Amino acid sequence: MWSEEALMEALTPVSDPELGISIVDLGLVYGFNIDNNDVTVKMTLTSPACPLGAEIMNDVKNTLEQLPFIKKVDVELVWSPRWDPRTMASEDARMELGIF
Repeated sequence: MWSEEALMEALTPVSDPELGISIVDLGLVYGFNIDNNDVTVKMTLTSPACPLGAEIMNDVKNTLEQLPFIKKVDVELVWSPRWDPRTMASEDARMELGIF
């Protein structure tokens, strides 16, 4: 069984291509539903009009599918709560975004 912490760590290399910052550091990954060897990722994007949303979601799916014992990965795009970098992004990500 995978823990949420291990899945978050696995997703750390996945970045928003426009910002060049990890989706984990940006706070775009809201959580996981883990059912045996199946994982559903709940995540959002920086904007509903994000032109690279499909690419980011595909990167998330492909990254987690590489982990041993995970058979199926679904990515669920959610818009609630609305992403707010001032409260959801890590301190390092906020610094890179110029949010102090």
